[in-house]
Parts: sequence; structure tokens; C-alpha cells
Amino acid sequence: MAQQIPAAVPDRVPKAMHAEVPDLVVVIMAGGAGTRFWPVSTEHRPKQFLRLIGTRTLLQQSYDRVAELVPRERILVLTAASFVELVREQLPEIPAGNVIGEPCRRDTAAATALAALLCRRRFGNPVLAVLTADHYISPPAAFQRALISAARGARQHPQALYTFGIRPTYPATSYGYLQLGERLPSADQVAHYRLLQFREKPNAETASDYLEAGDYCWNSGIFVWTTAAILAELEQRLPDHLAGLERAAAADGTPEFAGELSRAFEPLRPISIDYAVMEHARQVHCVEATFAWSDVGGWVALADFLEHDPFENAARGQLHVLEAEGNLAFCEDPREHVALVGVRDLIVVRAGNRTLVTTRARAEGIKQLVRGLADELK
Repeated sequence: MAQQIPAAVPDRVPKAMHAEVPDLVVVIMAGGAGTRFWPVSTEHRPKQFLRLIGTRTLLQQSYDRVAELVPRERILVLTAASFVELVREQLPEIPAGNVIGEPCRRDTAAATALAALLCRRRFGNPVLAVLTADHYISPPAAFQRALISAARGARQHPQALYTFGIRPTYPATSYGYLQLGERLPSADQVAHYRLLQFREKPNAETASDYLEAGDYCWNSGIFVWTTAAILAELEQRLPDHLAGLERAAAADGTPEFAGELSRAFEPLRPISIDYAVMEHARQVHCVEATFAWSDVGGWVALADFLEHDPFENAARGQLHVLEAEGNLAFCEDPREHVALVGVRDLIVVRAGNRTLVTTRARAEGIKQLVRGLADELK
């Protein structure tokens, strides 16, 4: 079950708050290759580029949430080199040079290091907000308030690394957890805490214990810090990453940049920023989210965001049922029709010439299925 997301409300952050952190830069990570949404999601057009919820893609919604807070020149998107043109197509507002294509996947520590080095070169020592392109957040104004609060905190405590915690609504086993310590002073109504420790994805019993304890949050993967703070941690934890990537960043804006980036990325050890830095850093603060959040991890999670009939069938498209309950039907083209008779707890997805039928209980097998498909179907 995914976290229920309320409808967005007509709410805006006062413009006076925008000036609180005038040096903010937003980095959107958009390099994922998620396969759990096959057949709509493919290697050439993964989850972040899809219109799964509403009329804008998840990437476009990520941009929309920050577009009012920072000039477009201060928004960077890091993605796979093969997705650069797709990002530019979906976000034509962003300067072309702000869409950075990684030559190969080396996980989030490499992407974070590259983003920090480029921002230092371009902007000095700004506050960086590092966001993911494939999460759903509502309402946007609550997210903006929390982001401004974290950015203000990062400027006031320039050695601290900030993460966002989501209060759990059920004992999820698919998320990492954050254990909160003492509450810290903040200049607004957004709650800040000292973070005690990161916890890996738990089993069901441990997740229930975390929920009952009341001092744990889900790890959202949203981070805020000064450029200097994250580079200092990376220098301590991953000096080899920085050595190569600094040479690449020095070529930013030149014809040699792509080649230098390839030479820098190829030898890097894949590792996440959580494992490499956040779990070891001494000064980590957590902002408690006042917005609802979901990583929309697969078809089962998406059901919470689709229209439901009286029999708990969730659908996008034209769904017709007879004695059918608890099913999910998704049509890439919402004008298409799906008919279900006498079945329950199925997932039925239509996308072009590809159709998926599975049960909710076996949805995790989609990833394994896709690995075995012919290249033209992936």
C-alpha cells in the first residue's frame, strides 16, 4: 500500500519567503531506469518521463514544484546521457547546458558529487536542494515551505546536511527509515530534528516496531546542504570520486566536457549518497515533511492515485466490469477500453502493442520478467 495523497490545494508560498535563501540551486536527479511500470515504462522512456498521475510527467511535476522558488538558470537536471534530449523536450524552460548527461550509471554519490562540483564552479557556495524526478508530492506549497525551511537551516548551520523525513502511515518494508533525535530550533513552524541514525529497509516486524516507537520517519531521498558541506564530506568519504570529477567539472562549458566526463565516470565505484556519506556524517538534521509523499514504486502503489469505482477497481481508461473487484486497469491511451468479468486483484496494463496481466500479489515479478524480454520489448 502506498501513502494516500490528498488532492492539491490552491495554496502558494508568499513571495517574501522566496528571498530567504537567494542563493538556492535545485538539482533534480532524473537518471533512473525503473522497470516496475512496464509495459508503459521502457528502457528508452522510464518512469520519470511518464504521465502516470495527472497531465504532466513526474519529471515535469518535480520541476513545477520548484519553478516559483528559483530562476530556471539555477535548476540543473542530472540524467543518463541517452535521456538528455528527452529531458530537454519535456523541460524546454531549462537552459540546455543545465541538463547534464551521465555517460554511465554510477549511482547517486557520483551524480551528487558532479552536481556539487558544477554548482561550485558556476555559483560559488550555494545551498543545494537535491531532489528526485520520480516521486509524487502534494500539496506543492507545503513542499516549498519545507524546502525553504531546510535551505534556511543549511545556511544558518553551514556544516549540517539536511534530509527530509516522512512520518510513516503504515509499517512499510520498502523504505529506509530515519531515527529522530532532539528537536532543534527553527525560524518557522516546520519541525527540525537532529538525526540519530539511518536504518535500512526493515522486515515487517521491525517496521511495525518503528511505527509504534513514534520517532522514526521514512527516508524520502530529498537532501539540502551547502555546496561546501557536501564536498567536504565527499572529500573525506570518496576522495577518488572527487579527483576525477573535478577534472571533468573544470571542462564545464567546453567541447572537452563530454570526453572528460566519460573518463571520470568509467572507473567510479557505484555507491549511493546514503551509504557513502549520509550514514556516516556527524551533523545530519532532518526536516519533518508537512506534505504527503509517495515514491510511486509500482503498479500497486499507483492504484491510490487513480479513479476508483464502488467495487475498488482502480483505472485510467475506459473500464467495464461485471462481478470484478479490486482490480487495476491502466491504459496508456485513456480512450482505450478494458473489460473485466468475474476476476479480482488483477493488474491489466495496455501500452501500444504490449499488454501486461498479473495479480497484485505477483507484481514484484515484473522486474524479473523484463530482464528476460527481447531488447525491442524492454
